[in-house]
Amino acid sequence: MNLPCLLSLIDEMPAYRQLMEELRRRGRHQLAVLDAAKPYLVAASHQELRLPFLVVTAQPEGSRKLYDQLLAWCGNRSQVQLFPEPDALPYERLSSDSVTVQERLRSLWALTQKPGKVASPPLIVASASAVARKTTPQARFTAACHQVSKGLHVDPRQLMARWQGMGYERENATEAPGTVSRRGGIIDIYPTASELPARIEFFGNQIESLRLFDPASQRSLEPIPSIAIVPATEVLIPDLQGSKLQEIQDSLGLAQCSPEAREWIEGEMTMLLQGGWFPGLEFYAPLFNTGTILDYLPPDALLVLDEPAEVQAAIEELDSQARGWRRDQTQRGELPPNFPVPYLTWPQFKARLEETEKRLLLSRWRAEGDKLSHSMAFAPAPSYGGRLPAFLKEARQRLRERQRVIVVSQQAARLSELLGEEDIIAPPRPQ
Repeated sequence: MNLPCLLSLIDEMPAYRQLMEELRRRGRHQLAVLDAAKPYLVAASHQELRLPFLVVTAQPEGSRKLYDQLLAWCGNRSQVQLFPEPDALPYERLSSDSVTVQERLRSLWALTQKPGKVASPPLIVASASAVARKTTPQARFTAACHQVSKGLHVDPRQLMARWQGMGYERENATEAPGTVSRRGGIIDIYPTASELPARIEFFGNQIESLRLFDPASQRSLEPIPSIAIVPATEVLIPDLQGSKLQEIQDSLGLAQCSPEAREWIEGEMTMLLQGGWFPGLEFYAPLFNTGTILDYLPPDALLVLDEPAEVQAAIEELDSQARGWRRDQTQRGELPPNFPVPYLTWPQFKARLEETEKRLLLSRWRAEGDKLSHSMAFAPAPSYGGRLPAFLKEARQRLRERQRVIVVSQQAARLSELLGEEDIIAPPRPQ
C-alpha cells in the first residue's frame, strides 16, 4: 500500500512541529504516544530529519513487527533495516543463520556510510538483546571494508586471501552472500552489503571488468565501475602472534577446565592463529569483539528507545539468564572461568546511552506530574469490520463536520464504489 504519501499529514500537529525542533538539538527527549502511532511517528521523523535512526524495542518479536510496519510507511526496503539478535545464546557453541549474519552486517555497514554516499540515511530496528550483544569494534570493521574498482592493479591471490580472512567462504559457485569463487582469471564474490554478486575479470593483475550477475542463472548483468566489499562475519580476528595467543589462553584460566574442554579449546585457538574457520567459531567472538552497534552511530544519529523501562528489564533478564548458563558451564569445566562476557550489562548499556548525543524515549503514557515529556494527540481508530453501514454513516458525518477522512484498505476500489453510492467522491489512489 502507498502509505508514504500520508506522512506529511503529521506536519499539521503543533506538538509534532515542536518535537522536530527539539530533535534537531542534542539531548534527551521524551514523548508519550500511542503504540499504534509509533511506526507512523518514527517514519515521519526519519523522513524529515534525514538522520541515521536506531530504534530499540524490548523484545525481538516487537522489533520484527515494528520493522514490518516501517517498511509499509517508508516504502523503501534498502532504507529500513533489521538488526537481529544472534541465533546463539551467550556461551553457546552455535553458528548464526546466514540471513541473520547478513542483516547484522548490513546494518553495521549502513551506519559507516558518510552522508551523500547513500540515497537516504538508514533506519535500523533492533531488540534490546541484539543491541546489547557485542560485535566487531567499529575501527576494525571500517578498516576491513574496501572498494574494488575497474582498472585496479592487484594480485588475485592476495584478494582471495584477504576476503577469506574477512569470513568469505570459498565455494565452487557463488550463490549466497558471504561466498567467493575463482575460475582462472575470474573471481565471483557476493558481498554481504550487496543485493547481487559481482563478477571480476582480470587481465594479468589488473581488473579488466566488473559486472553484477544473477546468482540463480549465473548470467552476467549490467557492468559497474566498482563494488564495496564488507566483512562476511562479525568475528574479525586481528593478527595474532604465538605469544599473544598464549597470553590470551593464559588469561582465561584453562587450568580449571576439564581435560577434554581444555584440549578442545587449545586446539581451536591454534586454528584461529592459523586463520582457520570452523563451525562454532562465533563462540570465541568475545575474545576479540569489544564493540556494540552503539559505537557505530554517527554523532548526529538519533537513538530511539521504545518503552525504556521494558528495554532495561529485557537486558537485565538476558544478564540473569546468561549468568546462570555461565555458572553451570563453569562448574562442569566446559567454560574457562575468565571467559569474557559477550554482552553489555544494564549499567554498561546505560553508560553508553548517556554518551549518545540525541535520544528519544517513547512511552505509551505520560507519567503523572511529568513536565519534561511531550504527548501526541493520537487516538485509537474505531474498527468497522463487518459494520459497513456504520462506516458509511460515520464517514458522511465527519465530512459534514469538514474533517479529513482517509481510508486505508485492501478493497479500496470496492469501498470507493460504495462511497460513490452515498454521493461521496473518493477515487482510490494507485498502490
